[in-house]
Amino acid sequence: MKIFAIGDLHLPGNSEKPMDVFGEKWGKHFERVCDSWQVTVKDSDVVLIPGDISWALKLEDSADDLAAIARLNGKKVLLRGNHDYWWNSLAKVRGLLDQSMFAVQNDCIVINGMAFAGSRGWTIPESVGFSPAEDEKIYERELARLELSLSSVPAGAPIVGMLHYPPFNERRVPSAFCALFERFRAREVVYGHLHGKACKNAFEGMHNGVNYTLCSADHIGFSPKFILETE
Repeated sequence: MKIFAIGDLHLPGNSEKPMDVFGEKWGKHFERVCDSWQVTVKDSDVVLIPGDISWALKLEDSADDLAAIARLNGKKVLLRGNHDYWWNSLAKVRGLLDQSMFAVQNDCIVINGMAFAGSRGWTIPESVGFSPAEDEKIYERELARLELSLSSVPAGAPIVGMLHYPPFNERRVPSAFCALFERFRAREVVYGHLHGKACKNAFEGMHNGVNYTLCSADHIGFSPKFILETE
C-alpha cells in the first residue's frame, strides 16, 4: 500500500469560485489533479487530504465536491481545514461520504494496520499575526484534539499524522504539535494551508525522528505526493 497526500483542493462548493484568480497556475487545477491522481494512485493506495477541501458553506453544498473525490482511485482520509465551513456535525459528514472516504476528528482511522491521526491545528505562538487574546484558546483546543486523536491509535500501530496548519512557524521553530507527534512516535506528518511565497519558509524534512511534508496542492504541482509505502 502506497500513501500519498494532497491538501487544499479548494473545490467550488456548488458556487462560482474559480481558483485562477489566485494565479494562472490554478487554472483548471482540479482537472489536472484528477489526471495525475488516476495514473499515480491505485485502488489499494491511500491519499491524505489535510483540509481546505471545499469552499462550500453548508454540508449539502459540498456533496458534488465530495462525490468528485469519491470517484478517484484509492481510499481517501479527510481532515478539516480552516475554510471547510461545511464540516459541522461529524456524524453528518461521515453520513455523506462514500465508502472509500474517511473523516478524522478526535479519533484515528486504521487502514491495513497503518493509523492516520490528526487535527486542524492553528496559528502557533511566535508566528506572524498570532494574538494571545484571540488565538491562544483555539491553539490549546487543537492541541487537545490532536492528543485525543493520537491517543486513540491502537498499541503498536505505526502513525502518519495530519494537520492543516503548519506545525512550525515562519522561522521554522517547532510547536507543541511537533512535541505531540514525537511523543506518540509518528513516522510522518503532512500539512497544508500555505501557498505561494509562504511556502518558502515552510519546514520540510526530518525533525526529532518525524518527517514533515507540506502538501498544499499548488506547492506539489497539483499531483498527489508520495509519502511512504507499507510492507
